[in-house]
Amino acid sequence: MGRSLKKGPYVDQRLLKKMAALKPGSREAIKTWSRDSTIMPEMVGFTFGVHNGRVFNDVYVTEDMVGHKLGEFSLTRKFTRHGGRMAREEAVAAAEVEKAKLTAAQQETGEKKA
Repeated sequence: MGRSLKKGPYVDQRLLKKMAALKPGSREAIKTWSRDSTIMPEMVGFTFGVHNGRVFNDVYVTEDMVGHKLGEFSLTRKFTRHGGRMAREEAVAAAEVEKAKLTAAQQETGEKKA
């Protein structure tokens, strides 16, 4: 559920103070734990270090991000991949395809030299 239009978007006041101290385009990251702050047009061009619970991920704000939350761009979970027998079979099949492509490319270059 969204925030009331009467209240307006939420932006942490400490972020605004830190932004005022820096000039736009500065590559220095503004560290923040405020993942729920909405990205405003004034934030475009700044880099924020958004905490994901473990580390600060650098997020460079562009115009496309306006209206989203800072936390959307700093993922908290790391997806490795789905495991199991099917995944291993797919990996083996992909490796065989790569090997076939590599040998085909080597044969083409060998024929051109001869």
